[in-house]
Amino acid sequence: MSRVREAMVPEPRTLDASAPASEAGQLLARPEVHAVFVSDGDGRLVGVVTRKTLVREVVAPGRSPAETTVGEIAEEPHYTIDSNMDLEAAFHFLEEHDAERVPVVEEGRLVGMLSRELLHRRLAEDDPAPEP
Repeated sequence: MSRVREAMVPEPRTLDASAPASEAGQLLARPEVHAVFVSDGDGRLVGVVTRKTLVREVVAPGRSPAETTVGEIAEEPHYTIDSNMDLEAAFHFLEEHDAERVPVVEEGRLVGMLSRELLHRRLAEDDPAPEP
């Protein structure tokens, strides 16, 4: 049986919780980056920072992006999944929660990211369409 760890993107882009919010802003300025995962010194997932987070927590209140750490503003992710979860169960989880991307954890440590697109591709590889 296939597991999430076989379909996830390992080692997603992260920032240490002590990094300034300005670093998150630089990463999020790239069109392909939708969110930045924040972890502590032990690799445990602290939260997620998005453009919306930066505007609400730094820009709107007039805080300094250089002096505000991402650990202070990181939001708890809506969902996480375990790397040992069955791919079929992960598929149903993403569909049920209408989630495009979900952080993958092992004992609280961030080990990867699973996207709906990657999961669809992987499941198609496991179950190819019948030949005409």
